Amino acid sequence: MNALAAALEAILFSSPNPLTLRQLQQATDANRKELEEALEGLAEALTERGLMLQRHRDLVHLATRPQFASQVRRALRPEVSGRLSPAAYETLAIVAFQQPVPRSRIEQVRGVNCDGVLANLELRDLISEVGRGEGPGQPKLYGTTMRFLQVLGIGSVDELPFPGEAASASD
Repeated sequence: MNALAAALEAILFSSPNPLTLRQLQQATDANRKELEEALEGLAEALTERGLMLQRHRDLVHLATRPQFASQVRRALRPEVSGRLSPAAYETLAIVAFQQPVPRSRIEQVRGVNCDGVLANLELRDLISEVGRGEGPGQPKLYGTTMRFLQVLGIGSVDELPFPGEAASASD
C-alpha cells in the first residue's frame, strides 16, 4: 500500500461519516486519477481484513464488514445487546406515559432505585434528558426519543394507548 492509500485509510478511519472524493482530494492534494488508484489499492489491501471500503457515487466510507457486526456491537456496547429487562420495560412505560418525568417520580412508582435502568435506556437511545425540573437540585427530566418511536413503529407518543387500554382490549 502506498503513502496516499495509507493517508486515505487514516482519514476514512477517523471520520464517522462518508467523505466525498472532493474532500479526499482536498485533504491529500491528490488528483482524481491518483485518488482513484489509491482507493482501489486500499480496497484491495482490505479484502481479507475486518474493514472494507464502501463507495456510493462520489461518497467513500471505511466500515466494518457485516459478518463482524455482532462482535463489534457487543464489544462497544455490551450493556445494549440483548432484550430489555422487565425493570427496563416498566421504567420505559413510566417515562412514556408521564414525560417529562424526574427520576424521583419513576422511583416512587417502581419503589426501587432506577439509576442503572435509566442509564441503560439512555445508552440505548430510548430515553433522554428533556429538561430540568423546578426545585432543589433542578433534577433531570426524562422523556422518550425518536428511537423509541422507531422501535415501537408509531408516529408520536400520542399514538400510545392509554394505560389500561391494552389490558382491557386483550381480556
